[in-house]
Amino acid sequence: MSAPPPHRNTVRSLDPYRHRGGPLALPLAPLKASLHLFGLMLTMFSVTMLPPMAIGVLYGDGAVEPFAHTLLITLASGLLIWLPVRRQKLDLRNRDGFLVVVAFWVTLSLLSAIPFMLSEQPHMPLVDAVFEAVSGLTTTGATVLAGIDSLPHAIVYYRAQLNFFGGMGIVVLAVALLPMLGVGGMQIYRAETPGPMKDEKLTPRITETAKNLWYIYVGLNVLCTAAFRLAGMDLFDSVCHSFATIALGGFSTHDASIGFYQSDAIEFVAGFFSLVAAVNFALFFFAWRQKSLRAILVDEEFRFFVKVMAVLIGAAIAGLYFSGTFPLWESIVHGFFQTASIVTDNGLVAAGYPDWPMAVTLLLLLGSFFGGCVGSTCGGIKAIRFLLLYRQSVREMKLLIRPTAQIPVRLGTRTVPDRVMQAVLAFYFLYIFAYCACSIGVAATGADLVTAFGSVAGCINNMGVGLGETASNFSPLSDTATWIVTASMLIGRLEVFPLLLLFVPSFWR
Repeated sequence: MSAPPPHRNTVRSLDPYRHRGGPLALPLAPLKASLHLFGLMLTMFSVTMLPPMAIGVLYGDGAVEPFAHTLLITLASGLLIWLPVRRQKLDLRNRDGFLVVVAFWVTLSLLSAIPFMLSEQPHMPLVDAVFEAVSGLTTTGATVLAGIDSLPHAIVYYRAQLNFFGGMGIVVLAVALLPMLGVGGMQIYRAETPGPMKDEKLTPRITETAKNLWYIYVGLNVLCTAAFRLAGMDLFDSVCHSFATIALGGFSTHDASIGFYQSDAIEFVAGFFSLVAAVNFALFFFAWRQKSLRAILVDEEFRFFVKVMAVLIGAAIAGLYFSGTFPLWESIVHGFFQTASIVTDNGLVAAGYPDWPMAVTLLLLLGSFFGGCVGSTCGGIKAIRFLLLYRQSVREMKLLIRPTAQIPVRLGTRTVPDRVMQAVLAFYFLYIFAYCACSIGVAATGADLVTAFGSVAGCINNMGVGLGETASNFSPLSDTATWIVTASMLIGRLEVFPLLLLFVPSFWR
């Protein structure tokens, strides 16, 4: 006599993601959890429209209405998504975290473009508005706008605010707040935080980690604002440029960027804080907790970053001086500031930068692939990956001499696992492949090769300064090319993998 079939409830109880609706409802629980989180994050983001509205009222420049409309649209969208699934309490899987991050960045880019389209000045078309919004949120700093000096204060502030929230990642901010509403955030943090070692946390709880990072981030913004103020900027410009500098975002309040001020002190402040913002924020936390800078100074990535920056700054200064572009002191000032700004992917520029010797601008553009330290607000490939690639290269050369030797790759006293090295090599390949593919795409639209490769380098590295026709502004690009470089900004900000995962069939199984 055959055994009776197992009871259906037994199978259902073993799978926490199976809903009572039956087998076809298997993916509904994680989908509802993702929608729950996504809706909450959109609802929270709607509040960020209030500061530019306040600036519009304060300066009376008539730019309040576009932000009010955007607030209502974003709030309504968030509530419509969240309310039907508000009772869903399941935790997210890792794949759901990546999906929410990508969906949130894409949706947020579209919503953030609305004020640029609704405003009477600049009143941008969709493609340009999305480009400007993505550039701000990804802290790229590339712009298609002209006449920034005459724009309403609310719009100018809004651009800087996009840099501010994009700097440490709006998603990380949400991770700090969402647990108060009963939603876990570890999966989101893993998807958003850049770098090869994502499981390391400053504190045992992910919420405390995110909060500590934001305390450091806001504190640096306050210090930078005060420094710009002392150097001669007015309060409004100081706040906006501190948002751009600490976020390494590059949006300025003037068409001429930092060059508008013709001030050595302001360039030194911008250069110094660009370097500070490119340091791993976790090191600031450890230094503050230990009441000592030793935690920063002994870090191998930081020391490697300082050495590389010293070489690049020295080369830029020498190039400017020996080419006769500037006398010695001006070469030091401009060379220090511009190298710090471009290589860390800030993108603020000094006076006359597009007309500098091609060798210097090309050096800095290539330096933007280096970026800064992991765990900072910079773009690019990151210093730790270059350090690991360098040590892997040295290891391979030693193995050619002694094939049977056991030679591990080390960071300090720790041996780097092979899995980490594989991830670094895969990332490097995909990053360069994405750069080449996007550059060929832009060239196919009719742009010359210097402009195509320079524009994509400025966008995928989240640096914001192109080459050739886009050395000062990206408006010469066609609409198709603008969409391509917009996509490259998101690829660079999300570090390739989260976007590519969505195109892997096994991700959806």
